[in-house]
Amino acid sequence: MYLSGIIGERLPIRYYLTFGMVASGAFTALFGVGYFYNIHSLGFYVVTQIVNGLVQTTGWPSVVTCLGNWFGKGRRGLIMGVWNSHTSVGNILGSLIAGYWVSTCWGLSFVVPGAIVAAMGIVCFLFLIEHPKDIACSSSLAMHPKGYENGTHRFRLQKQVLTEERNKPLDPEMQCLLLSDGKRSGHQNHVVILPADGGGGIAAISFVGALKIPGVIEFSLCLLFAKLVSYTFLFWLPLYITNVDHLDVKKAGELSTLFDVGGIFGGILAGVISDRLEKRASTCGLMLLLAAPTLYVFSAISKMGLEATIAMLLLSGALVSGPYALITTAVSADLGTHKSLKGNSHALATVTAIIDGTGSVDKREAEVLGPG
Repeated sequence: MYLSGIIGERLPIRYYLTFGMVASGAFTALFGVGYFYNIHSLGFYVVTQIVNGLVQTTGWPSVVTCLGNWFGKGRRGLIMGVWNSHTSVGNILGSLIAGYWVSTCWGLSFVVPGAIVAAMGIVCFLFLIEHPKDIACSSSLAMHPKGYENGTHRFRLQKQVLTEERNKPLDPEMQCLLLSDGKRSGHQNHVVILPADGGGGIAAISFVGALKIPGVIEFSLCLLFAKLVSYTFLFWLPLYITNVDHLDVKKAGELSTLFDVGGIFGGILAGVISDRLEKRASTCGLMLLLAAPTLYVFSAISKMGLEATIAMLLLSGALVSGPYALITTAVSADLGTHKSLKGNSHALATVTAIIDGTGSVDKREAEVLGPG
């Protein structure tokens, strides 16, 4: 993940993301091919998984960078909270697909998702617009204390304009700021384009330079433990539900998706709160503090019945996945355009890779620490 962010900072996002998605789909499907060809070589599956993991790391730094280019800081929490629900939807679909074929033809549990990912990679190549500057008109502008802001530029409107400047043709990107009939208003405003915090630079930041950005290390460690809990639930929930509620494997897998459903609402809620308060760290801290006692009593309350299990899954998912979603999206985008960069460096992909990569370190520990 760390290397992927550094590479992604220096390559076109559309090409990089397309390659990663097509390759991820191919190696995911290849794992399932082993079922149809009766491949029983451990080395085949180990190598396939390693390469699959490598190419999948191209995804998250790329998509967060793209979203960060389009949306300014003011509403990132809400927009990225809604957008980030795709991760929970993916987990739900993955669980349902795997559960559907797990007892009959498990190879399809890998081939079908692989085909879907590869197909969406082609869609990404054809339709993804990396940056507002790639089209004629800039993205929607968000309010800024000194004017208006999108992911790249800050626009300051000034009343006084020199006479000769009024007769100059406007840049195509500025046409979207004119009146709908294309005419300039009587009291013309002058549009001054200023680089937004962290935007417009041409030099890609180094790994060490990204670590020096205030908050990167702290949020990386915070995500490390939030992901530990999330991964633990992902790997062990079906088994736990089977033992507690005495359901079969398929129904337990379907019920475990409620944790991700709660995560969808938690991510959106965390985004809204952080936008209103303008305090990402406080929002994450509060939700994680509430998550601790909730997880502590999860086991006792879930034994009261199926309804109690459902309620606890939704609540736990919201409190755990809310900060998780906020850190990997809005926080990463904010830090990647931090004011300390002074607009001289591209840092979004590298910062996102550091934060999310650190959070993924404990994936193996989650399998060991999960409830048995």
